[in-house]
Amino acid sequence: MNTGRRTPFELVHDCEATLIPSGQKMSLRAGDRVLVVQALGGTVTVQTDSGYLARISAEDVRTLGLTGETPDREVAASGPFDLERVIEQLKTVFDPEIPINVVDLGLIYECAAQSLADGSHRVEIKMSMTAPGCGMGDVLKDDARSRVLLVPGVSEVDVELVWDPPWDLSRLSDVARLELGLYS
Repeated sequence: MNTGRRTPFELVHDCEATLIPSGQKMSLRAGDRVLVVQALGGTVTVQTDSGYLARISAEDVRTLGLTGETPDREVAASGPFDLERVIEQLKTVFDPEIPINVVDLGLIYECAAQSLADGSHRVEIKMSMTAPGCGMGDVLKDDARSRVLLVPGVSEVDVELVWDPPWDLSRLSDVARLELGLYS
């Protein structure tokens, strides 16, 4: 699927979706027409006939026959632990409204690893949202956790939402600034 804006699609199966930005669950029904607004990181953001934005999970994206840019879920099954691989996996987690990954958006405030007694690693991530009232926090936390667990040597992941310091545009990477047309 082209990740460009406003690609119409008719749902072939019922599916659950998450309303943006509230984070509330909703049901989409087979036959509903939606406009694909964004297809990145394996999930799809759609606009419903009612005008709502909703996020369809990667699992439902496959069931519905939607295709698009998918995250690198085929991380090497073996090899030494590398924190850079963790960061690369976090770059496959996208904000459902802004076509930028959470790393380039500056939402990852801290990412650290500790070795565990069994030789595996626990990764601790401090992450923020672009706005304190964003209901998508738990959704993005779950995305981050599941992606990081794919990294070899990672057995535990703790993702904590933090609000201090508050997120602002200064946290955007140069890549994100270019993508959003913000030049400083």
